[in-house]
Amino acid sequence: MIDSEKFLAIVLNYKSDKESVYNTWFINNEERLKAFRAIRRGVEQVVQDIKGGTFGTDFKDSSLEVVLASITEQKQVFEGAAHPFYWKPKLRIPDIYESETNKTIFGQFLESCLNTQKEEQMIKEIIRLSQQNIKGLGPAVANILYFIHPTIIPPFNTAILNGFNVLFKENKKLGSWKDYLEMREIVLQINEQFKNLMSNDLGAISGLLFDVGVGKIVVDENIQLVIEKVRKKVEATQRRRHQEVQAEIEEEKMHTKSQYLLIRIGKSLGYDVLVASNDRTKSFNDEKFSFMCLPSLPVIEVENDILRTINLIDVLWFEKEKNRIVCAFEVEKSTSIYSGILRLTDLALTFSDPKMMICLVAPDEREKEIIAQLKRPSLSAGKNINISYILFSDLCEHCEAICKFGNDYTILEKIAKKNK
Repeated sequence: MIDSEKFLAIVLNYKSDKESVYNTWFINNEERLKAFRAIRRGVEQVVQDIKGGTFGTDFKDSSLEVVLASITEQKQVFEGAAHPFYWKPKLRIPDIYESETNKTIFGQFLESCLNTQKEEQMIKEIIRLSQQNIKGLGPAVANILYFIHPTIIPPFNTAILNGFNVLFKENKKLGSWKDYLEMREIVLQINEQFKNLMSNDLGAISGLLFDVGVGKIVVDENIQLVIEKVRKKVEATQRRRHQEVQAEIEEEKMHTKSQYLLIRIGKSLGYDVLVASNDRTKSFNDEKFSFMCLPSLPVIEVENDILRTINLIDVLWFEKEKNRIVCAFEVEKSTSIYSGILRLTDLALTFSDPKMMICLVAPDEREKEIIAQLKRPSLSAGKNINISYILFSDLCEHCEAICKFGNDYTILEKIAKKNK
């Protein structure tokens, strides 16, 4: 096991660095927290598709692609999470598309992982899957499992593995479930040792391993921390991060503005309006959302996990005194389209109300991508779900006219577009 004092120095540096995965992804990241429920719902859909024989013979346009796309929206750590699941016909890997037996095994594995909260059972399921020797299906699956059980299963990729091997002087292999489980045991031990500085959520320590693996945290032969091994590389990283931060600030402004316009429209049409629980302290044009909206979610008879999802939807309109949702809006930024679609789909499947309008509000430059995603068979086939979308520019341009001339939510049909 690594020397405690030396690892402590690494942890403190990792947490204090404003550009670390810890500070740019793990903490104070609303999109990260929103992703967990959306991805779980997506995995449930994969299982249903495999059971129903509609999963298909390719990664493209499958419900699994939607899940991995939602995972890869999580910056840095998960950028390449989808690559191991691409269907490679010449290599016949991963063999979960053309082999019906392997497809069923994979579906049963995912269902078992969804239905347990016990660490022991999770490990048994992983070992059972490993023993099936499905060609090309390796520990990359851990990236899916992390979003189902973040305190039990750490994510896994080349950078995380490289960081682990450097810190603990190991030589674990990328494609080995055996090596992954051995690595996991060590990660859990060190996380327990430093839990007062890390988190029960294994994303924190995995981010540290990632930063070591990509060379952002550099250690010498004696595991001594080296600050800025190559100054030019660090400066380039800082410039890139500064540009990303500026883009994120602009996106957040547009996100808040869009919520504000939807609140105004909803209230002018005579509805009660609610914004996501983590957005209720926001304001725009010196108007606080908390003064414009309901203080909390009205009483709705659904399961608690569904309530948590509903509480995270960006804007909801309710019929007054009826607690019926008439419109639900997800305001998407440049990285959150997949998880937003999954949340809206989850809402539509829960209430099965054909009159409810469910709608994405998104940047103009993503219109082609939105159309492509909404046409996915895995999102619509046999479910009678019709998600429309409104572009930012149209919402901004027509807000005043809608407030002035609209009678009810159907006025939005003038600017909302369908996926057909």
